[in-house]
Amino acid sequence: MAVSINEICENTKLAREMALMGNYDTSGVYYQGVVQQIHRLLATIADATRKAKWQVVQHQIVQEFEKVKATSNTLQLFKVDTHGERLLGTSCLSFEEPTRDPALWSYNNSDSSWNQPQPRDPDVWPPLTPAEQKSSRQQKIQQKQQNRTNARKSLATVKKPESKASGKKDDKKTAKKDDASKDKPETEKDDVELEERKFEPSANDKDLVEILERDIVQKNPNIHWDDIADLHEAKRLLEEAVVLPMWMPDFFKGIRRPWKGVLMVGPPGTGKTMLAKAVATECGTTFFNVSSSTLTSKYRGESEKLVRLLFEMARFYAPSTIFIDEIDSLCSRRGSESEHEASRRVKSELLVQMDGISSNSEDPSKVVMVLAATNFPWDIDEALRRRLEKRIYIPLPNHEGREALLRINLREVKVDSSVNLTDIARKLEGYSGADITNVCRDASMMLMRKKIAGLRPDQIRQLPKEELDLPVSAADFDEAVERCNKSVSQEDLEKYEKWMSEFGSS
Repeated sequence: MAVSINEICENTKLAREMALMGNYDTSGVYYQGVVQQIHRLLATIADATRKAKWQVVQHQIVQEFEKVKATSNTLQLFKVDTHGERLLGTSCLSFEEPTRDPALWSYNNSDSSWNQPQPRDPDVWPPLTPAEQKSSRQQKIQQKQQNRTNARKSLATVKKPESKASGKKDDKKTAKKDDASKDKPETEKDDVELEERKFEPSANDKDLVEILERDIVQKNPNIHWDDIADLHEAKRLLEEAVVLPMWMPDFFKGIRRPWKGVLMVGPPGTGKTMLAKAVATECGTTFFNVSSSTLTSKYRGESEKLVRLLFEMARFYAPSTIFIDEIDSLCSRRGSESEHEASRRVKSELLVQMDGISSNSEDPSKVVMVLAATNFPWDIDEALRRRLEKRIYIPLPNHEGREALLRINLREVKVDSSVNLTDIARKLEGYSGADITNVCRDASMMLMRKKIAGLRPDQIRQLPKEELDLPVSAADFDEAVERCNKSVSQEDLEKYEKWMSEFGSS
């Protein structure tokens, strides 16, 4: 894809604006994107003079990027915890309680340096008695000891990442921990592991991380492959993209690295969201179910930060899957007249973060995959379409799929022996999975409607359950099929097939 010089200028402008506003994290992301864009541009330039000029520009951008990173790292050193102590591993920067001694450190404007304490004025402040001096020294010593204790407690609460070098542990503590874990059931062990692996954001991002944590599917969606009729090809591709890299990490390396993005395309009601829930159940990865409302904020720069934090959390909890339903509402084509500046910045941030996945996912067990679904693939931005490497078409169910859907929907309903599901599936040609579910629901309620027709509310309440829970007949299905029409037209199907023939990658 050709690199636009206007886009490089625009991203550089945004990077500098974010740096001036103090939003160093987002500024760094834009700088990194600009450097990558210039690198791709240099590969296309044949003229040596023009190439040398762009190399100078790239060097200057890298220098600005390094300054922004240095400023951000310096600010990290000044962040304090809830106790008000600096977590720098030492207690030399602890705050001391002020005493009644007014001999303060004075600031000299002439040379901008801190001077020694000024002498006390005996006319204003009388000298301290020996008892007061001793009490003041004791207060300082006690305050220093308390600060050291608080710092140790705070550092103990921070979970340090395990490394290969720190393999030796206390045998007694390990034995006690193993004994305790044996007594606990499996569910409690999983809860303990989830509590230990807690993403710790900076103090300014805690509120935003809480918003994203609500979208982590921690409970099992309980949707399995067997609950989805037909769609064997889509199941195979999703299993190959998500599950197999965790089963065979040694194989999925280099050119066989896992796909970083999968797009499910198809008419409404064909099972795209059900497939995503099945992925969350079957693969056992951390599953982020994200919508456009989650990543939207009215404050400038906050939406981009939400996107960045989402991918940081996904890498922390890796292997993980980010599912974005109706992605066309979040990443429509850039450059249109109706596009807002804020939505364009969110798209740019999402594209940069998706590019950053491949460079940080050398270990297949730490992979982050983006799973997206849309009913309008032709409205998706071209750059996002390129990053969603696998594009799978989820079609309307065939005859076997329609019959399997009927059996799945009627598992908990009594069906008359005269009902031939094969004939009903033949009548439902062109119906989506959601349409077939509506037909089954309508047919199962036909007898109830006939029983309560003309009755008063008190008579309806007195009806026994046995009179209502009767088998569904073939006539009920015929009436339901007449009432429920299909929701997908032939014209829509032709548009999907045309798009897949041009951009499909299944």
